[in-house]
Amino acid sequence: MLGITPLSVSSCSKECLLHKLSRRSAKHRTPAACSMEQRDMIRDANPNDAEPIARIYNHYIEKTIITFEEMPIFAEAMRSRIETITERLPWHVFEIDGRLAGYAYASEWNGRCAYRYSAESTVYLDSDEAGKGIGTQLYRHLLSELESRSFHSVIGGIAILNPASVALHEKCGFRQVALFKEVGWKFERWIDVGYWQIIF
Repeated sequence: MLGITPLSVSSCSKECLLHKLSRRSAKHRTPAACSMEQRDMIRDANPNDAEPIARIYNHYIEKTIITFEEMPIFAEAMRSRIETITERLPWHVFEIDGRLAGYAYASEWNGRCAYRYSAESTVYLDSDEAGKGIGTQLYRHLLSELESRSFHSVIGGIAILNPASVALHEKCGFRQVALFKEVGWKFERWIDVGYWQIIF
């Protein structure tokens, strides 16, 4: 769940990409919609969500080790990220009465063509909305979308210690598969990173 978003275009050949797209199911074309109550909604992100998404994300940049980015992200930069990701991969937001309370998206695990059925997952919540089940709904919605697009493996990176993120991943069926010691440096200390994986 680290906020290290690979933004480069895949080095996978055109043929690989066409092969990947051909395996998407019709479910992908169905508008996202689920709710805790009638006033709550999960929907596809769009570039107009850049400002509230940046606001949510910047809290984690400035105050936590959850993401290894260190400088705040402006709305225009976030808009570019949304546009790049959503060209090929899902990005969802959770709204409460029209207010964005969290988001989840998938990014390439690796740009090499043979990794095309694997993705990295990320979820962030407004800091005031933690512990309300929103993260679970977003993550399960994202995983369902990825499975419908014929992805086989999803990986989530977690800066250690982050027990809430570990609990979320394991609740959604992920299991820890790796631990890298002292690979990050933020707030004047070394940080371990664990990787959790789910296979469909």
